[in-house]
Amino acid sequence: MSIRLGDSAPDFASESSEGKINFYEFLGSSWGILFSHPADFTPVCTTELGTVAKLKLEFDKRNVKVIALSVDPVESHLKWIDDINETQDTKVNYPIIADPAFEVSKLYGFVHPNASDKFTVRSVVIIDPAKKVKLLITYPASTGRNFDEILRVIDSLQLTAEYSVATPANWKHGEDVVVIPSIKTEDIPAKFPKGFKEIKSYLRTTPQPNI
Repeated sequence: MSIRLGDSAPDFASESSEGKINFYEFLGSSWGILFSHPADFTPVCTTELGTVAKLKLEFDKRNVKVIALSVDPVESHLKWIDDINETQDTKVNYPIIADPAFEVSKLYGFVHPNASDKFTVRSVVIIDPAKKVKLLITYPASTGRNFDEILRVIDSLQLTAEYSVATPANWKHGEDVVVIPSIKTEDIPAKFPKGFKEIKSYLRTTPQPNI
């Protein structure tokens, strides 16, 4: 099974480094990030899990709950966490799902036979409070994930879920955004009182509306 943007994120129950997890209950009304790892004690993933732990306050500010997945059992996760804490100078502060039977991995399409049928690929899934899949990214084993980019995407997803705007290339929080084409130019002032700039009839920008 593979999931697509807009699909409902599959619910599941699984053991984790912090005990039994029911995924929907874990997320509650928050946004969520589920990110997968091919195995414990892998070097790139060790740096990624440490980076996410250091960014926990940033995720909390955005009402995002983070949960990782690796196909090894809980006992292995707990030993790996000790290594992560030591080598990355941090403390892992979120659960790591144990998925030795590949049950969750198959639900989310984390096993790609072209890469390996014995390990999960390194994917990121962002899920909104309605449990809909809003982002899917899959990385090769050699390239570490950019969690600053993932935070940037969350800022965009949360902004565009609330306002009739889109974010342009390389947009960062605080920069101007694009008014979506379905809003008529004459209606922009009422919706976006901070003003707007018409570059082309189809390209209108306005200051970020939620700051």
